[in-house]
Amino acid sequence: MAVSNAVGGSGGRGPTTGPWRNWAGNVTARPARSAAPANTEELAAAVRAAAADGLTVKAAGTGHSFTPAAATDGLLIRPERLTGVRGVDRAAGTVTVAAGTPLRLLNETLAAHGLSLANMGDIMEQTVSGATSTGTHGTGRDSASIAAQTTALELVTADGSVLTCSAGENPEVFAAARLGLGALGVISELTFAVEPEFLLTAREEPMSYDEVTDRFDELVAENEHFEFYWFPHTGSCNTKRNNRSQGPAAPPGKISGWVEDELLSNGVFQLACTVGRAVPAAIPGIAKISSRALSARTYTDIPYKVFTSPRRVRFVEMEYALPRAAAVAALGELKSLVERSDFKVSFPVEVRTAPADDIPLSTASGRDTVYLAVHMYRGTPYEAYFAAAERIMTAHDGRPHWGKLHTRDAAYLAGVYPRFGEFTAVRDRLDPERRFANAYLRRVLGD
Repeated sequence: MAVSNAVGGSGGRGPTTGPWRNWAGNVTARPARSAAPANTEELAAAVRAAAADGLTVKAAGTGHSFTPAAATDGLLIRPERLTGVRGVDRAAGTVTVAAGTPLRLLNETLAAHGLSLANMGDIMEQTVSGATSTGTHGTGRDSASIAAQTTALELVTADGSVLTCSAGENPEVFAAARLGLGALGVISELTFAVEPEFLLTAREEPMSYDEVTDRFDELVAENEHFEFYWFPHTGSCNTKRNNRSQGPAAPPGKISGWVEDELLSNGVFQLACTVGRAVPAAIPGIAKISSRALSARTYTDIPYKVFTSPRRVRFVEMEYALPRAAAVAALGELKSLVERSDFKVSFPVEVRTAPADDIPLSTASGRDTVYLAVHMYRGTPYEAYFAAAERIMTAHDGRPHWGKLHTRDAAYLAGVYPRFGEFTAVRDRLDPERRFANAYLRRVLGD
């Protein structure tokens, strides 16, 4: 799963050396012990030993989820030794990697082989298993989430046996486990579809809220990857359009790239958030200044350098997937909420899209999707804002991102996921004793 900074200990049945915490610092757990297996055999042995001792088992990634999806008081499987590329098949267009491999390493290795994923999210610190298991996604008109790019996986189940899963082998398990929340077992390796490396031209441009929402359908249709950010308390947005290019490569200059990606997006933004947390009344004024400071830029580079960017300002987040047709209405309701309330929101609202896919628990399962994400700076009270935003999202049949904050339960989720019962049936078959359960999974999947 994608929720943890690794805790201490060694492989096998070593004791834990301290609490487990996620990246945002809002989730802490105290496992009875931890293990850092280096291969599938060690992983299976650790699961069998936990079962013999009556312990639950959860696997942790690198901490970029906000829910306690990987929290456990039993055995914590840590990712740091279960890493590396296990095979590149250029003819088949696939790469197979160990489950704990960070997306950064995967992307760098693919680039060294002249290959690339078709789409990805905007950070690459997660493990590949954590990213797929919680539904990490970018934005795309035609290309979907990382889980949708999975062609095979290896799963260690509750009794320590190992299942190889694909569309042709254990297909029902494969369909569910591509995005399985860690509820079906512990993934030991994943195979992804890849393609020859290509270039993307990114066009970043400020645009008014009214223009973006008036042109939303057009901007999504005309661009392979479109997203925008609306700055609360303003009528300003920043847009980003990524499209394949014949080149040549023209990456951002070292100085200009540092100014945009580090100084403004991280350094100055960190300062603005810190001031806003101390003096909430200053936030609307800071937002207006920040939105006016935006400038347009265009650059061309290999995919992962365009899709991803550094994220050093820590925050908490809630994101909902809505039917694509609800995008403008729901965002308008969110804007009205901020304008009529006392909420002071320093983080922009992020809007992305995804095509429908065929994964039972994917937030884009069976429908073209828009994602609306709200954030608050870490340490700032967020509950009232998120609760009000969530009421808007659920009124549009929203599906919460599995790794981001929300209050939904299995009864609600079964109503917005047509294939919810298909997933829980696979869970009942593979883990009847709930070896891989925790409080979060009991809430969202039932028990």
